[in-house]
Amino acid sequence: MAAPPASGEAGGSGGARTPRPRRDRELNRGKLLAAAREVFRDHGLKATLDDVARHAGLGVGTAYRHFPNKQALIDELVDDMFARVEEATREGAEDADAWRGLTVSLERVAELQALDRGLREVVLHSDRTVPAGLRHREQIRRNVDLVVERAKEQGVLRADAEPWDLVVMQQMLAAVTERSGRPDLWRRYLRLLLDGLRVGPEHSEPLPCGDYGKRFDPPGPNWIGPPPPGTDGPTGRG
Repeated sequence: MAAPPASGEAGGSGGARTPRPRRDRELNRGKLLAAAREVFRDHGLKATLDDVARHAGLGVGTAYRHFPNKQALIDELVDDMFARVEEATREGAEDADAWRGLTVSLERVAELQALDRGLREVVLHSDRTVPAGLRHREQIRRNVDLVVERAKEQGVLRADAEPWDLVVMQQMLAAVTERSGRPDLWRRYLRLLLDGLRVGPEHSEPLPCGDYGKRFDPPGPNWIGPPPPGTDGPTGRG
């Protein structure tokens, strides 16, 4: 007669435990995600799922059981990346000092871009954010709108600045890192850009291209960039 399952094992009298295959699956998935962050950070999105599996010390078959293709893995990582962007913009919007909130949130996102090549490629090639990251879109937009509105109310941000200006600035800073290969050079240009945004007596000339877009509401999947010239929304044209 077969002995009954030991207490603590699946089906035992001590209560069912999670079967080892399930624990192993969760562990392997975590290894793949951690490896993917490192691989895409260092090599960009051209790296393959096979590269990720090798870096994780797992077989390629294991990787494909968790993610049917590289894009599925990228989607999960991009969603996590934009969750961090959302957190940075939220903290900026909640700061009682609107200028500090604006500058610190810009710095945090620029740091993420500089340290993570995969995120930088997403910022510079925004079609990669579809569908990943889109669930953070509205909250990021609200955060950016709010920090700009509050900075204007506090009299520290020039009146003709728009929320999409901050978004384009992030793309510019990502391009500085991408083109120069110097992970800290963006700090110089962020300071120059911020000096141009802050209210001061030297800002007597209005910004050109004032009709380029009135709010951060770009059309279609290319949601990182500003609206096309002559538009005041996702579809209408002036």
